[in-house]
Amino acid sequence: MSSTTSSPGSVRSAAVVNAEIRALWSRTDGALSPADEARYQELLVEWAAAVREALVKAA
Repeated sequence: MSSTTSSPGSVRSAAVVNAEIRALWSRTDGALSPADEARYQELLVEWAAAVREALVKAA
């Protein structure tokens, strides 16, 4: 698991999370281990939260 997880209440930008997702896929050549798959799922949830946060701020 990465040491870049956010503390409760803080949201990294979607761009930052997306970069981490891209790095994960690049590092694994598209073949995720169970641990990588779990991290990917965490990142997807974090990315969705960041997108929602950005939409709320834009509204």
